[in-house]
Amino acid sequence: MAKKAKTTATKKTTVRREYTKADVKELRSHSKAKTPVVEIAKLTKRSEGSLRQKALKLGIRLGHQR
Repeated sequence: MAKKAKTTATKKTTVRREYTKADVKELRSHSKAKTPVVEIAKLTKRSEGSLRQKALKLGIRLGHQR
């Protein structure tokens, strides 16, 4: 019977950070400036999905493709 090799691949843990008032203000300003979501994600060090979900809850638009 062959033994399976154990892989020591570490799984990336998810660290959740709350949105502060400053984060929300920054998100609103990026929305008005029509900044692409990819750029906002790099600047804020958050995922695109996280930004889109927060924008949806706040009722603002993100990711303008014009």
